[in-house]
Amino acid sequence: MQLSISLPSRAEQLEINRKRWAQVLADRGLATLPYRIETNGLGQIVMTPPASGGHSNTQGEIAFRLRQLLGGRTLPECPISTRDGIKVADVGWYSDERFTLVQDQQAFELAPEICVEVLSPSNTADEMRMKRQLYFAAGAEEVWICDLSCTHHFFSVSDPETEITSSIRCPNFPKVL
Repeated sequence: MQLSISLPSRAEQLEINRKRWAQVLADRGLATLPYRIETNGLGQIVMTPPASGGHSNTQGEIAFRLRQLLGGRTLPECPISTRDGIKVADVGWYSDERFTLVQDQQAFELAPEICVEVLSPSNTADEMRMKRQLYFAAGAEEVWICDLSCTHHFFSVSDPETEITSSIRCPNFPKVL
């Protein structure tokens, strides 16, 4: 027996994501919850525990250094519309040029050039591999994973499964914060 799953086209999924994210943002009850909220491809809400102080500090440091080194726009808690719903990168970096294409969107339909995930103890390798694939499919050029020891693992769209030694877009970004 063969299993066949039919997924919506990217255009159809973007429309599903637009409608559902507008509902999520309008829900005052959800706004009071101390959780990070994302959605899956069916529009179901996925909640994860709030970030710790250390996690938040790492996000801030990454955003600061990216802005310092590259200019452009650094966005903490950056909502990205993907084939599997809305995923929220811990930090997204947009060039000024690319940001003009998405600035009016509630969830960005073209991913930032750089998407950064700061790991929490509950994150799994499979979860991060899936997010990398989704961010690349949404237009990211690089995905960075910052592990629990603040070491960065850089990945490029040219070979998404192979870690590279440094960022192509921001080669002066430190490997370890």
